[in-house]
Amino acid sequence: MSQSLARALHLLIHLGSGPATLDELAAATDVHKTTVLRLLRTLADERFAFRDHDNRYHLGSRIFELAEYGADQREIRQIASRHLVEFNRTYGRTTHVAAMEGDSVVYIDKLESHDLIRMYSRIGLSANLNSTAVAKVILADLPDAELRPIVAAMDFTKRAANTITTPEAYLREIESVRAQGWAQDREENEPSINCIGVPVRGASGKVVAAVSVSVPEVVLPFDQLLELLEPLQAVCQRISTDCGYRPRP
Repeated sequence: MSQSLARALHLLIHLGSGPATLDELAAATDVHKTTVLRLLRTLADERFAFRDHDNRYHLGSRIFELAEYGADQREIRQIASRHLVEFNRTYGRTTHVAAMEGDSVVYIDKLESHDLIRMYSRIGLSANLNSTAVAKVILADLPDAELRPIVAAMDFTKRAANTITTPEAYLREIESVRAQGWAQDREENEPSINCIGVPVRGASGKVVAAVSVSVPEVVLPFDQLLELLEPLQAVCQRISTDCGYRPRP
């Protein structure tokens, strides 16, 4: 570890005990005040620390953001598993869990249907961003400044009868997802397959995963699939609670 990085981390550790002046930090870390001041300025520029009107330093907002992200990034698959096993046992339909990795949405778990029909998706496979309910749910939670570059680079290959094939139509779809709180894939990703997806939220309130139910049209028409929306939302709420999510009053 570089000396500067070690010193900066020691400053943050000390600030974790409470606010401190420049002199107090220099004495606590046994580092010259000039060096401490330089490190504090760098930390302040990145919002890891800030100085109040009494010239005392505090932990900055970036620390608390990272703490929330860390809570969100607990093993979602493990947390969700017991809930989804019961859900799958009750309803018997193909159930997926997906999460974002970089600019991709990846299936991290899959529970097969109770019938003999198997779908192309598998754990570790990237979900098509323009045509899957899980991707729509996850991307809908992003601010527009992050969403639009992803949409601009998106593969709009037509995969089924109702695949969304333009950025404009996709952004309209995202607005619908944001308004209703869930997403659909109605023969968009695979021919004759319908799907609904619901978000899982972490401690910060951000969407950390999506859970979907997929069913062939010949097995369960879309209007009957929608009857599973309420129980799917309920199980995702339970998973979100276990991930630390608490709705704001």
